[in-house]
Amino acid sequence: MRLKGKSALITGSARGIGRAFAEAYVREGATVAIADINLEAARKTAAEIGDHAYALKLDVTDQASIDAAVKAVEDKTGGLDILINNAALFDLAPIVEISRASYEKLFSVNVAGTLFTLQAAARSMIARGKGGRIINMASQAGRRGEPLVAVYCATKAAVISLTQSAGLDLIKHRINVNGIAPGVVDSDMWDEVDALFAKYENRPKGEKKRLVGEGVPYGRMGKPQDLAGMAVFLASDEAEYIVAQTYNVDGGQWMS
Repeated sequence: MRLKGKSALITGSARGIGRAFAEAYVREGATVAIADINLEAARKTAAEIGDHAYALKLDVTDQASIDAAVKAVEDKTGGLDILINNAALFDLAPIVEISRASYEKLFSVNVAGTLFTLQAAARSMIARGKGGRIINMASQAGRRGEPLVAVYCATKAAVISLTQSAGLDLIKHRINVNGIAPGVVDSDMWDEVDALFAKYENRPKGEKKRLVGEGVPYGRMGKPQDLAGMAVFLASDEAEYIVAQTYNVDGGQWMS
């Protein structure tokens, strides 16, 4: 058990990739806060995972909610060892149709939510004096632009940059900050993405999802469980000397 006795907080973990991380962490011995804006879904997921998972309501756009979640982890487990910034939103539109509301919503969750949850976790870890691990979820979309996905791509590029800066700043406290950049992952979120592509590219529903899956060198879309190994590794003692990196876990879609 590589995470035995560790306490983790995973944002947006009631479903999809975040849930897969929580399940893997519990298997590796951690106690995990299923932190999600949908508390009912978080409670259901925690109950299904078992005794070492518990639910917290967390809105990453609300500083009071962030601070309360970190405090709740401290109170329940004695301190926070691992944070995964997984909560994120997606939208797409041609450049000339991007709305300010969509822009502000995505940056509020994907960038500000990541930064200020990271900040609250780092403050807690520093005060405790035992170091920690912070993992930010980026995307291959943060490595390059896409015609219809400008804002989402920009948010994930910002996450990669924040990971670098925070990693360099916090390692003096023995807090390792790193990131994971998935490719296309077959999850609830991608069903929403497919519907948006169907609208703007005039495709039947399901076609974009099929095409992107066929385009992955590995031969299929990723599954949430495909990312869990990297999430466990980066939180483990094996990754102690890894600082400010973002790892592609995408079946070969992007090389950097």
